[in-house]
Amino acid sequence: MKLRPEEITSILKQRIEQYDVETDLAEVGAVLQIGDGIARVYGLESAVAMEMLELDHGVVGLAFNLEEDDVGAALFGDWEHIGEGDAVRRTGRIASVPVGEALLGRVVDPLGQPLDGRARSRRTTPGRSSSRPPASSTASP
Repeated sequence: MKLRPEEITSILKQRIEQYDVETDLAEVGAVLQIGDGIARVYGLESAVAMEMLELDHGVVGLAFNLEEDDVGAALFGDWEHIGEGDAVRRTGRIASVPVGEALLGRVVDPLGQPLDGRARSRRTTPGRSSSRPPASSTASP
């Protein structure tokens, strides 16, 4: 049996259309400089202000200074373990902390992680901080 070029082309096109590869197009940068809980990160061209960043050792970063060549990030966690050249990944999430009655009386860090030894509550909702305080409900004299 001899295949014609049109048949080969048709078979190849069909196989290419059915081919599926999972790809992860996460934007990953590298730590250029680190000190006092602040990191300069290269390679995160699409990062936005107040975006949460993931680093090794469970360290979380918060993108602040968005410059042309690098991003300045405040680090939360054991940042002493982070070194120059370590990978930094964008999360696509803007900084938020859990809010709700389940957090009343709790001691939490700036990221909402419990520091009081009690389990993390699942009865909270994510909330964004606002730059504006809530309106006052008291009347002025």
